[in-house]
Amino acid sequence: MDAMILASSSPRRQEILKKLGIPFVVRPANIDETAPKDIKIRDVPEFLAARKAAAVCRSYPAEEEPLWILGADTIIVYRNRLYGKPASRDEAVEFIRTLQGHTHEVITGMALYSGAVHDMTSRTSISKVTLAPMSDAEIEWYIGTGEWHGAAGAYRIQGLASCFIERIQGTESSVMGLPIFELYDMLREHGYSFI
Repeated sequence: MDAMILASSSPRRQEILKKLGIPFVVRPANIDETAPKDIKIRDVPEFLAARKAAAVCRSYPAEEEPLWILGADTIIVYRNRLYGKPASRDEAVEFIRTLQGHTHEVITGMALYSGAVHDMTSRTSISKVTLAPMSDAEIEWYIGTGEWHGAAGAYRIQGLASCFIERIQGTESSVMGLPIFELYDMLREHGYSFI
């Protein structure tokens, strides 16, 4: 099985690839994650995932181009506002305070680059997550855990935030940042062999 370059440092994405038995090397993309103003909000993750995969591809000399590069990006959308990774503790509190008691969309975009055919395929997965109403004390407790660092919307579904997740419509792997069904479908489409 060919090794894949993962254009992300996300431990969750690494866990999912390990679970699938896909060998990989972590090589995070260092890109500006600002999307163009004219792009639809729900297209942002797929756009950024492709930008990450392309940036990692360009970092290799042409004669050493990897066979597989996987980029991914996750955002949260509520009332047509994008919630990415909070820049500060105060912003994390604001995010959770806004999202609690409501249903929001978790949108993960993936881009898979195949060096064999010099082609990029991308997919988007959208799930809906409902956070239960939270008291100010619960919000402060959760933010105090530090799980908000580097997490879209200031929470991690697989962590202590699960105490407050009332419902998920979609897949847990998508909310974690790497939708398994869509990933498998892309790999199969490109002839990546699991066997």
